[in-house]
Amino acid sequence: MWIKICGMSDQAAIDRAAALGVDFCGFVSYEKSPRDIDAEHAARLDTHGMARVGVFVHGDIDEMKRFKETARLDFIQLHGGQSVELARSFPAEEVIRVLWPPRYETEEALQADIDRFASSCGRYLLDAGLGSGMTLDWTALDTLHFPHPWFLSGGLGPRNIGQALAVCHPDGVDLNSKLEDAPGHKSAALIEDAVKAVRSASSHPGQRLWTKRNIP
Repeated sequence: MWIKICGMSDQAAIDRAAALGVDFCGFVSYEKSPRDIDAEHAARLDTHGMARVGVFVHGDIDEMKRFKETARLDFIQLHGGQSVELARSFPAEEVIRVLWPPRYETEEALQADIDRFASSCGRYLLDAGLGSGMTLDWTALDTLHFPHPWFLSGGLGPRNIGQALAVCHPDGVDLNSKLEDAPGHKSAALIEDAVKAVRSASSHPGQRLWTKRNIP
């Protein structure tokens, strides 16, 4: 079970996450978010082998490419409904495609978009909102079919991860606001509690990233 922590900006929290074996470290590039970080700040942060993910809400391809190069990103997370054409500006295996189940009237419509984006991404992430703290209907997600690995996101924290993983079976979890003791500030204690909860609930501990941690 992969673990991704998004909205990271503090070296001490990153150090703790890496020491606990977290796989992905997410940097949010969105000026309206309390977790917003610029490329230069991200570049200064040592992720100790965790995969570096840039989370982009806007679709300015030149800015995304600049951020990717400056911050040494391994993955691009498309969190703003960006087009297939934009996604194809990057290798598919580096793209994490975000989808929001509540926006779809039927599961069939959501499944159609999962299939439509398959050729332009290497992973999916299903979310309820950008750092909103809201959760998804986990039971409904278990009927979907994914051609690539997928992350479960949306309001996950130490108190509900076990319940979520008991009813749906993602390849990874994405954690954000429920690990904060103030907006944009991750708590080392909550990170530790969440990682322990994931490890307890998961029946298959993490695939690891290529040279970093065996993430293919």
